[in-house]
Amino acid sequence: MSPYTIYALFSFVFGMVVGSFLNVCICRMPKEESIVSPPSHCPHCNYQIRWYDNIPVISYLLLRGRCRGCGARISPQYPLVELLNGIIALLLFLRFGPTLAFAVLFVFCSALVVITFIDIEHQIIPDEISLSGIVIGFVMSFFLQGHNWLNSLLGILLGGGSLLLVAYGYQWLTGKEGMGGGDIKLLAMMGAFLGWKSIPFIILASSLVGSVVGVSIMLLQKKDSKLAIPFGPYLAFGAVLYIFYGRPLIEWYLNLGGFNKG
Repeated sequence: MSPYTIYALFSFVFGMVVGSFLNVCICRMPKEESIVSPPSHCPHCNYQIRWYDNIPVISYLLLRGRCRGCGARISPQYPLVELLNGIIALLLFLRFGPTLAFAVLFVFCSALVVITFIDIEHQIIPDEISLSGIVIGFVMSFFLQGHNWLNSLLGILLGGGSLLLVAYGYQWLTGKEGMGGGDIKLLAMMGAFLGWKSIPFIILASSLVGSVVGVSIMLLQKKDSKLAIPFGPYLAFGAVLYIFYGRPLIEWYLNLGGFNKG
């Protein structure tokens, strides 16, 4: 087995281990509980989870999705988050290799995983993640090759400003709040990490996917247009899509429309 393959496998395992910690964040942050203490425990019987019951995915399968202490069902969200974060880590490693870009984007994508699951369940985006993410993304722009502080700063302004204008415009036209402040800060965070060029792509991709999924949900559940659907997960999807396929998709679109022709 080559060293590269070993590193790739390690990135996958490491991603799942971090995913286990992300589950703690997803569970506790909306309740404003500490993510450090107390140690992981069953929410039903307070059984303190031992290390051998906390192995990503494997422990869930061995326990057949139930608590060792009381037998209560464990949400499948736990192995799903662990597996998802492991796959993201592996794909990032295959794309960027053992570089600083890999480390920074892994932190960014892990934050998006937490935001996605919290927003789906609670329809909130924690400021602790988005605001600190803006700062971290801007600081790291001084160290990443091919990225610079001006690109990051413009990304913050364009990301936050564009959704802020949409929010004010919608409220002015309808008299109702249509875009949460959490989404505005989230897109600003994305601009900090990915630069201003990512913002139009993320908005377009998230809007298209969100529209398709939203309309489908309304039709299936027979809800009207007032159904509240969190937008954070779609923004997260657009950001991850940009990381892996943004530039090729943009070039394909420009070539399709003849914009790249001399």
